[in-house]
Amino acid sequence: MEDVEIIRSARKTVAIEITRDCRVLVRAPHRTRVRDIEQMVAAKEEWIRRHLDKMRDRKEQQGERLSEGEIRALAEAALVDIPKRLEKFAPLVGVTYGRVTIRNQRTRWGSCSAKGNLNFNCLLMLCPEEVRDYVVVHELCHRKEMNHSAKFWALVRQTMPDYEIWRKWLRSEGNTLIGRLPE
Repeated sequence: MEDVEIIRSARKTVAIEITRDCRVLVRAPHRTRVRDIEQMVAAKEEWIRRHLDKMRDRKEQQGERLSEGEIRALAEAALVDIPKRLEKFAPLVGVTYGRVTIRNQRTRWGSCSAKGNLNFNCLLMLCPEEVRDYVVVHELCHRKEMNHSAKFWALVRQTMPDYEIWRKWLRSEGNTLIGRLPE
């Protein structure tokens, strides 16, 4: 198997991770024997190769990294676009909201605080309009349900019946967009 980096910690299980820069990390408890780790890696070799290939393909597809100026332009565009979507969907969900912030984030497309403040990722401006609608609806629905329960998803579906299409798009394409952020 290719180079494998072992990271030991106080964790209880062994996990294999393929990083965005195509490294193979094995996270393991301090007490795990190297031989056991090697056996696990050998058993998972096909999975590792398949995911390394996917990650390499994703890196090729993602294109150039965004410059600071491009990120700023996306954020400015989002400051115009997202509030319009909020104005459209908040009455449909039946909620109000507080402050709206646009950020460039690696792990979230949006968030909703307990105080009703909403945050959105500027990279949403690289997504289809329906994806932006989905993320806005998702965060607005958190104003009624601060969880991802069946009740929450029913509310999302009530407001945007085809949300699953756009949620799936974001899950399949989102990492490619996030990969365009500077290191």
